[in-house]
Amino acid sequence: MRVEVWSDISCSWCFIGKARFERALAAFPHREAVEVVYRSFELDPHLNQTRSTTGAAHAKKYGMTPAQARDAEENLAAIAKEEGLEYLVDFRDHGNTFDLHRLLHLAAAHGVEDRLLTLFYDGNFAAKRSIYDSEHQVELAVRSGLEEAEVRAVLADKRAYANKVRKDEAEAAQLGITGVPFFVIDRKYGVSGAQSAAAFTDVLRRAWTDREPELKVLGAADQAGCDADGACDVPRSASPDGTATTATS
Repeated sequence: MRVEVWSDISCSWCFIGKARFERALAAFPHREAVEVVYRSFELDPHLNQTRSTTGAAHAKKYGMTPAQARDAEENLAAIAKEEGLEYLVDFRDHGNTFDLHRLLHLAAAHGVEDRLLTLFYDGNFAAKRSIYDSEHQVELAVRSGLEEAEVRAVLADKRAYANKVRKDEAEAAQLGITGVPFFVIDRKYGVSGAQSAAAFTDVLRRAWTDREPELKVLGAADQAGCDADGACDVPRSASPDGTATTATS
């Protein structure tokens, strides 16, 4: 069974959703028969390389005051903490993730994509250093198991793996994916948003059972996530299942 996950490194709900999905997958009795593939999705593909703070970016996008944007980030941090994740409210910035996705495709070619994605998420949400710093990207990529010279060569050549990123994004559009995280199982079932671990467990079980063609599977309800315009559900209060009261724009 194959699970494809469209996500972006800058997406808080993708960070949380990955942890919830992995918890469900670890307990799934057929875990060894499940292939997980991560696909590229840029929430802000038109951003240039100029960076801004996450708080300022959210305040501008959602029409919030700086205090409201900070409150929203603190609520996300509380939800992340429930999943055992470190989430810094300060020290983070917001920028273009295209190079990060290109490096993830390099990592996929070497079989270390999941490890690098985890390192990128931790680097973005839990490190007091910008994930958009190319030297930080190189360090994380090398830590994942990639060769430094190859990583630097990919970063220097903007064409390297660019077609892979664009192909993923084109497939997302063809599948009607407008927000992330989005999980596609065997190209038959789609699960939108940062579902709870229990919900992922149920979806995995049902999808596995539905490999018998006469059976039917119930769909999964949408949960918190981010859309194709870069708008993310902003929590007004922390909720352990990602169903916080939200506002989008």
